[in-house]
Amino acid sequence: MSGLTTVTGGAGFIGGHLVELLAARGEAVRVVERPGADVSHLPSGVEIVFADVRRREGLDEALRGSRFVYHLAANPNLWAPDRGEFEAVNHRGTVHVLDAALAAGAERILHTSTESILTKSGAAGPIDEDVRIEESDAVGPYCLSKLRAENHAMKLAAEGKPIVVANPTMPVGPGDRGGSPPTRLIRDFTRGALPAVLDCTLNLIDVRDVALGLARVLEVGRPGRRYLLGGANLTLLELFGILSELTGRPAPRWRVPYAIGLAFAHASELWADRVSGRSPQATVTGLKLARRLMHFDASRSLRELDLEPRPVRESLADAVDWLRASGATGPAAR
Repeated sequence: MSGLTTVTGGAGFIGGHLVELLAARGEAVRVVERPGADVSHLPSGVEIVFADVRRREGLDEALRGSRFVYHLAANPNLWAPDRGEFEAVNHRGTVHVLDAALAAGAERILHTSTESILTKSGAAGPIDEDVRIEESDAVGPYCLSKLRAENHAMKLAAEGKPIVVANPTMPVGPGDRGGSPPTRLIRDFTRGALPAVLDCTLNLIDVRDVALGLARVLEVGRPGRRYLLGGANLTLLELFGILSELTGRPAPRWRVPYAIGLAFAHASELWADRVSGRSPQATVTGLKLARRLMHFDASRSLRELDLEPRPVRESLADAVDWLRASGATGPAAR
């Protein structure tokens, strides 16, 4: 497609793969990143602009001339030293970016949401694109901020604005320099740092398939529709079984009762808040999400987008290889 394509958060895990895909297609790409972000891995020829999505000032210029806008900039973690950062970056930042993109006259705008806002307490059966969620369903400040952001995007779409929404599930694969939650889980397994397992389900999709899916949602997606980009549903024990085969590390056998896991998460966050200032070993939001149904049926979206995610084992193998090459793991057990 001709015209300038702008990607906010384009140096992140998903964003980096999306920018690489768009640049390989020959598109003129601009990346809008937070000041100080590492952009050294982005393809040559990509324009880089630094701007803080928490402030509208600077975003009008950063998005000026954009024909297409992908909004990915967000804090993807489930914990932050200042919980107010989730509202400032994920919700208010989305409001600023979408408003600036519309002011720039963008023809198509994609808001990247998340699967973690689509869960309900006590829900049964696979979750699809039509699930209806209230703010009372949101687990923790991260999910609440992302739900509010999606609701704002959907409101603008209902008003006739050219905004489409995509909800990727948990992305895995190579190139996660920032260490998103699923990559940290894989890394900790390869280090032998996970002695126990929770009874929970996850939906994993290759980050490269997410990038391709986002491109197709922008191209053919209908405003006001949610497009679910999901792959394989696995229990955590099944995930660890695959990782055990790939790394030679034994899968943990001790199953943690939910109450004990939640207590540990509270203690981990307390230590992180008051002592270390670093990401806790477990998060309260993560534990509460683990108790909910995280089994997704993305078949309708995948059909509409003509997207067939690659096998999850291939994605996990590439993630492990990348982590090893980057020095983030210990040696595989023999």
